Amino acid sequence: MAKVSFTAPSAAAGAIDSVLHEPTAPTLPLNQLAPEAALRRLELTIVRRLEGFLHGDHQGLLPGPGTESNDARVYVPGQDDVRKMDWAVTARTTVPHVRDTIADRELETWALLDVTPSMNWGTEGVTKRDLGIAAVATIGFLSAKMGDRFGGVIMRPDELKRLPARSGRTALYGLLRRMLTEPIVPDHSKGPYSLAEGINKLNNMERRRGLRLIVSDFLTTGDYELDPDIPPDWERPIRRMSVRNQVLAVEVVDRHELVFADVGDLLMRDPESDFERYVNTSDPAARKRLDAASAAQRERIRVALRRAGAAHIQLRTDRDWVEDIARFVIAYRQTAGMLHTPPQGVSK
Repeated sequence: MAKVSFTAPSAAAGAIDSVLHEPTAPTLPLNQLAPEAALRRLELTIVRRLEGFLHGDHQGLLPGPGTESNDARVYVPGQDDVRKMDWAVTARTTVPHVRDTIADRELETWALLDVTPSMNWGTEGVTKRDLGIAAVATIGFLSAKMGDRFGGVIMRPDELKRLPARSGRTALYGLLRRMLTEPIVPDHSKGPYSLAEGINKLNNMERRRGLRLIVSDFLTTGDYELDPDIPPDWERPIRRMSVRNQVLAVEVVDRHELVFADVGDLLMRDPESDFERYVNTSDPAARKRLDAASAAQRERIRVALRRAGAAHIQLRTDRDWVEDIARFVIAYRQTAGMLHTPPQGVSK
């Protein structure tokens, strides 16, 4: 989506500055990324909603595949799930056997943060880049348990910065501080890394199964396609990642990328290319076309993420991200709990 420049007399000073100029510093302080009191309440509420849905003692943020095969044992009618039947051992011994699983005791989470120039945009006093860091903070605190490790990859156009995975809240705060103090990428910066390349690199770097968090606006320079049947270049790498991992895609957007305001003539420019054009937003027909194109663009992103097998949450700069993530996690776990319930008459 193109970057918009306009003057809003009633807007806050921080919002005006983020619109008219490239940001030079974080728009959110570290202590506001994830309010501790709210997260403590969320941990108690959300984790208990998951009780009994995962094998073993480990409770991750998202339920799903997280176990490895263990030894086979004799099937106990009424207690074991027939879907775990080991037919190879059963055929050899002529006695029904089931295959036990080893529950993960340690979750390794890796977050890929997109800090390309399009993420420097924001009209609500916070940039999409800093909203993405807030999402990393919130999910990091919600998913962190004893022994779990959290690592990060900062994707700039010219390089990938790997922040090693470590356990503990102190280490997570250090990772967030590194992300916040990462120098702002200037507009029109060039480099070999796109979102697809960054995801591929993370796939190749980290082979251990776990939770993968992709934080981006999912906009690619030069991709003006709106047809949802034509996949974006990052869809295939996410599908490959979701084969071995639980993948959560966090799409960060600004309100004025979705609904264009009536502010007269304004300059629309792409911070990652040389595209610039004046648009008369006082023309209702022009605003309708812009809103329709933006809606089609976001629908294509939603469909592509669903095809790739990733859980998808959209965060906006004008909303409370902690509340949105909490609502998403609760709804996702309710759905997963129903999907994982065995058929009637079969023991769980």
